[in-house]
Amino acid sequence: MYKILIDSCGELSDQMKASGHFVNIPLILRVDNEEIIDDDRFNQQDFLAKVAASSGEPKSACPSPDAYMKLMEEAADHIYVVTLSSKLSGSYASASLGRELYEEEHGGDKKIHVFDSKSASVGESLIGLKIAELEEAGLPFEEVVEKTQAYIEQEHTFFVLETLETLRKAGRLSGLAATIIKALNIKPVMGSTEEGSIQKLGQERGMTRALNKMVRCLIEATPDPQNRILAISHCNCPERAQMVRAQVEKMAHFKEILILNTAGVSTMYANDGGVIMAG
Repeated sequence: MYKILIDSCGELSDQMKASGHFVNIPLILRVDNEEIIDDDRFNQQDFLAKVAASSGEPKSACPSPDAYMKLMEEAADHIYVVTLSSKLSGSYASASLGRELYEEEHGGDKKIHVFDSKSASVGESLIGLKIAELEEAGLPFEEVVEKTQAYIEQEHTFFVLETLETLRKAGRLSGLAATIIKALNIKPVMGSTEEGSIQKLGQERGMTRALNKMVRCLIEATPDPQNRILAISHCNCPERAQMVRAQVEKMAHFKEILILNTAGVSTMYANDGGVIMAG
């Protein structure tokens, strides 16, 4: 028996939820003085309305080590944890401490590994799917960890947002002139670095051109798409996600393409209209 714990920045499909192997560990979102738990009760439309009405910026808090430890106590011989990039959140450090606390209290009765996704959103989702694929193939725990780590090193995450204000104010985009970009309707194409931070890959005038550029960046970075799953997440803009999918299908053949709606943390940073893709 195995469990895959993914912090709530990583979206879970209905199939992943139904499998019984995947568990989301919720982060806490804060808008003004209200705390919102990023779990199955998260209401995207309500959250976006609260953010739009707020004069401040929304914030997030990662799960506590104790929250991770309690889930590790569930009945599973192999436990894999996938967190937000350690360059963007304290979730990885919290999960690692949770594992240490569990092992101090229970010893080595289970095999547990914490992965730094070096990504976010559907980048985490794809890592979880890779772990499940390797486990279902009957590979030993150590080999699952080794092959999953290799997959993480090859994965790429890209995104285009309507506004970069939340990322800028949260200190994720230091030095980027978000206000000027907004005034000129310039849409930067952003992506993950090898270390798991955020970099600017290019820019275009208007959302459609920027999304097309994002697709080109993905294709250039993916030499073997036929052997990989592509995941697209969107914040309240399914038509854009479908447009991105159609553009991808014109240029490459992926083994599978998933489209998911952003969960709470990804909604907070992507904002209304943002599109994220990983492969």
